[in-house]
Order: sequence, then C-alpha cells, then structure tokens
Amino acid sequence: MKIEEVKSTAKTQRISVHTHIKGLGLDENGMAIQFAAGLVGQEKAREAAGIVVDMIRTKKMSGRAILFAGPPGTGKTAIALAIAQELGNKVPFCPMVGSEVYSSEIKKTEVLMENFRRAIGLRIKETKEVYEGEVTELSPVETENPMGGYGKTVSHVVIGLKTAKGTKQLKLDPLIYESLQKEKVEVGDVIYIEANSGAVKRQGRSDNYATEFDLEAEEYVPLPKGDVHKKKEVIQDVTLHDLDVANAKPQGGQDIMSMMGQLMKPKKTEITDKLRKEINKVVNKYIDQGIAELVPGVLFIDEVHMLDIETFTYLHRALETAIAPIVIFATNRGKCVIRGTQDIVSSHGIPLDLLDRLLIIKTLPYSRPEIEQIIKLRATTEGLQLEDEALTLLSELGTQTTLRYVVQLLTPAALAGKINGRTSILKEDIEEVKSLFLDAKSSAKILSQQKDRFME
Repeated sequence: MKIEEVKSTAKTQRISVHTHIKGLGLDENGMAIQFAAGLVGQEKAREAAGIVVDMIRTKKMSGRAILFAGPPGTGKTAIALAIAQELGNKVPFCPMVGSEVYSSEIKKTEVLMENFRRAIGLRIKETKEVYEGEVTELSPVETENPMGGYGKTVSHVVIGLKTAKGTKQLKLDPLIYESLQKEKVEVGDVIYIEANSGAVKRQGRSDNYATEFDLEAEEYVPLPKGDVHKKKEVIQDVTLHDLDVANAKPQGGQDIMSMMGQLMKPKKTEITDKLRKEINKVVNKYIDQGIAELVPGVLFIDEVHMLDIETFTYLHRALETAIAPIVIFATNRGKCVIRGTQDIVSSHGIPLDLLDRLLIIKTLPYSRPEIEQIIKLRATTEGLQLEDEALTLLSELGTQTTLRYVVQLLTPAALAGKINGRTSILKEDIEEVKSLFLDAKSSAKILSQQKDRFME
C-alpha cells in the first residue's frame, strides 16, 4: 500500500525589492515616524506624500501632477508604492515606466492614454430587486408543444419562497426554469432570483434540513430574514479602460466574415478617440444621475526622463481633461537633454512648461544609521540572520558605495555562510562576497585605469 504526502499548493510570498513596504508610516497628525511601515527616514518626502494621499481621498487632487526627484536608491518608487498601500485596493493604482511608450504595435500617445484610463475608477451602484427565500414548492406547468408532436413544453413554473417574515408564490418564465435546473435547485434550498435579469443563485440548503443524513457535504444557510421581495444594493468597481476594452471588441455574429474578423484582428487593438468620447458621455450621464461615482486613481510614471517631447506635450492635454487621474512622476536625472530634441537642456529632462505644473518632492541620500536600519529590515524580510559586526561593515560599505549594492550582497553572503556551515551571516562572509562582486564605483575605477584594454 502506497501513501504519498501531498504538498500544499498555497503560493508562498515572493520577496521582491519593495515587499517590506506596508504604508507611509505617519502618525495621526500626519508627521513621519522615523522608522515605520517599512520606510526609513525621508521624513519630509513622506509627510508631503501623506498630504497627497489626503487630497486624493477628498477628491481635490484630480488632474494634478507630482514629481519625486532624487539620486538613485533614495526611495522614490518605495514612497509611490507606499501611497498605493495607503489608498487601499479600491483606488486604482497604475504603475508604468517611461520607456513603455515605445511599442512597435501601438502609438506612444495611445499607451499613455490607455494607462491614464486604467488609473480612473468608476464605482457603479445598482439597486436590484430580488426574490429571496427557501423553496417550499417547485412545480413546472406543462402545455402542448406549439410546434406539434408528442412532446410537451414548460409554459411557466410555480415556485413557493419562504422567509422568516412570510411566504410568497411566484409564477416564473420557462427560461428561469432552465436556470433553476442548471443550479440544481430542489425544495428546501435557499435561493435568490434577480427580478430584472432573471438570474438565479443557489445559496445553499436551508438549515431546517440540517438533521437529514446526506452523503454529500452540504452547505447549510439560515432562513433569510425580511420579506421575500426586497431591494439589494450592489456595488461594482471598474476602470474606464475596462469599459473601453469591453466596447472595442467586435460584437461578432455567427457569419463567417465576423468570425474571420475576430481571428485576423491584431493582438493589440487601438481604441479610437471617438469611442472614448462616447464612453465619457455615458459615464458623465451616470454620474449626473447618481448611479455611478468617479474614483480618480494614481498613474505612476517612473523614469519620466525617458519620455520624449511629443509625449510631454500630450501629457499637458491629458492632465487638463475633465476626467484625469493623479499623475506621479519619478526621476533620478539632473540637468539633461529632453529626449526627442537636439539641444534643449532642462532639469530632470522635463520641459519647463510641464515642470511648472508639478509639485516637486525631493528625496535625499540616506545617512549611515538609516542604511543600517534598512539592511536590518531587508534581512528580516528575507529571513536572514545578521551578526552585529556584519551589519556594521555593510552600513559602512553602503555609505561608500550605494544602498542597492549592500542590499544585493545580503543573499550571496547568506549562501557563503551556509557553505561554511553557518546559519547567520558573519563579517568574513560579507568580505568574501565583496571581493567576488564589484560595485558600480569600483567597476568604473577599473575601467578608467585599464581603458586601453577595453574597446572604445
């Protein structure tokens, strides 16, 4: 007899660069706590981000833009992701990188517009009329088949529903009878029927039948309270891009031409401006009627200096539209040439007229104690044990090289320690991997010393 143990299929959390970030780490007064929610230091930038979060929540921020500017490895992307964590998953957050706009399939401006629409949510509130209760009777009424022949068809179905407050008998369409059969509804089941669409949902068996001996494991639900006929509010969250895509797909018929059209379609369909305007009209109508509510989200564009002059001018127009998200840019460039021009030099590689619209948040290089805290936090996140001497050496190394370099040394050092039969990382493990892996500054130094050996 063979017995095998089945391993759990639950996914383990993959540790990425910003796994440890849980929020902005601010107190109730909006002041940054030095070390909280996975963020260390950068108090001024985090407090500014906290104000941005409040403005987004109160919906007073739409169509504005923010720029995180600072040297590489100073936590710009980390703070942007912390903003997303603070807002929660109900507010759309769409991250992208500047070079994403250069696609061979689709126009640059189209990529930007698509991401703009992904960052705008729509919360639709629908009031549905439902009949809910425990099935007390279920009897289809048959009539002669109008097409002739011996078979009989169901003309309607009579169903009895019972709740804690009372009972009702309903006469339903034969189409609903098919739905009842699909859901395998029997007497004693708790179901609800949507009055508008006729959709049937079986919720489980009524707990009045909980004592019956059933071989199948059945889910028992309590008898619904209130009346059989009631109104329910259903809230649905979609983004404008979802609406665009749903309406852009060809509503194919069964004929061969429409089938071929669907097959021949390119992978990426471009959504026309006309379609977007039509969708905006419908969305505005819903908002005016109070059926839907607009939820402006966040579009985060990292490495914004990678955009060119055309996309910058397009951003101007996109930011001024009535339906616009909050746009957060991030860049680590100083003064550089604007992409797409020959000689126009500007701060951060962004044209002056667009820079003028931005609220700029500055991030500063980390101090040695802060680097130490970050290394300690990363070691905990990655499940590594770090000795005090090793931590001191890493923080010293971080001030001389970069924070990213020392964080990357952690895992190789842990593996080196494991080979030597240790569970924690010692100072000698750091020194060993430091000699194996170069940092950017050391590499540049070697290149300048031995430039004659390398190709130009």
